[in-house]
Amino acid sequence: MADQNRGFLRFIEAAKYSSQGLKAAYRYEEAFRQEVWLGALLLPLAFYFADNGVELALLIGSLILVLIVELLNSAVEAVVDRIGSEQHELSGRAKDIGSAAVSFALLNVAIIWACVIFG
Repeated sequence: MADQNRGFLRFIEAAKYSSQGLKAAYRYEEAFRQEVWLGALLLPLAFYFADNGVELALLIGSLILVLIVELLNSAVEAVVDRIGSEQHELSGRAKDIGSAAVSFALLNVAIIWACVIFG
């Protein structure tokens, strides 16, 4: 059946689903919780270290990117786990690739923050 929500109603429904997703990620994903708290600690420091709007956007954007990538990684893991519990090469590869994406997002934070602070 086609989605009957259009315009503002669709926006409200999408916001509700997004809120549910954030709550689920925070409740069930320890890595997401850790990254939220890391971001909460670093966010005030971004305002201290940034000399201009571009630096502030880079510092904050890099923190948000980690959360985005972790949400996508958690979604991949949930789907893989839903499909089955048996070991499969492709399932393991999907989870490993998602984990690698999170690692690169965290490396991105380290590089950007180091460039702004020490550059």
